[in-house]
Amino acid sequence: MDNRPIGFFDSGLGGLTCIPYLMKALPEEKIIYFGDTARTPYGSKATSTIMNFSREIADFLVMSNVKMIVIACNTVSATCLEDLRERFPQIPILGIIDPAAKKVAEDFGSDDNVGIIGTKVTIASKAYERCIDEHEGKVNIHEVACPAFVPLIEEGIIENDIMDLTIKYYMDDFVKNNDLDAVILGCTHYPLIKDNIKRIYPDLEIINPSSIIVNDIKKVLEENDMLADRSDFRNVFYASDLSENFINMIDHIFENESEEAKVKFLNFDLERGEGK
Repeated sequence: MDNRPIGFFDSGLGGLTCIPYLMKALPEEKIIYFGDTARTPYGSKATSTIMNFSREIADFLVMSNVKMIVIACNTVSATCLEDLRERFPQIPILGIIDPAAKKVAEDFGSDDNVGIIGTKVTIASKAYERCIDEHEGKVNIHEVACPAFVPLIEEGIIENDIMDLTIKYYMDDFVKNNDLDAVILGCTHYPLIKDNIKRIYPDLEIINPSSIIVNDIKKVLEENDMLADRSDFRNVFYASDLSENFINMIDHIFENESEEAKVKFLNFDLERGEGK
């Protein structure tokens, strides 16, 4: 047994969408989350910049004595996973792309068309397509970058016409021209607009990596005898810019959770190595 927390990180608030699934599947586990809200979005930045940011956050989580790191960010998973595993060989590090890619390879065949929506960096990396191939998937893959989604979501612009129009701008032709059967939400921010997408495209199956990765987390913890057996650690959510939007989004995501699931918020300056 290992009662240390699991470390999650993302470029902003998107990675929060993984947490409720973990709480339901593994209620004894506790979390340290870091959202780099001061420097979001990562999806249009240079790979070298993303890698430097990711190393800083991983360093912080390791120093916080986490037992595992979950990269709850598709952009970081697509560009930095192997680098972080080499940097921290003593700790399991999971990316969010491979579990969803494996599920797609298993559930869809050569007659199926699956779309991937994500940031510019994630789509350019072809990481999902590569992982699906590694799992011997035969599905037809189609990809499109949707760079405006993350800034709108970070600002809380979700349940309104602006978001719906933006979704249609990126996806109308993409869905129709490729005769899509399903779409992978290739950014952990995107589950926050899942209901919008389902309402606009009711026949489209939505694949949510934020929920799928929980099975892999559980498997790694079980294989390494690292499951927690008590919940005596209060979840801590750090942000590099503890904005009102960040706190409101946590309240929105956890609105159906119990009081025990509530978190404390801390602002943390990575460059100075101290809270603010």
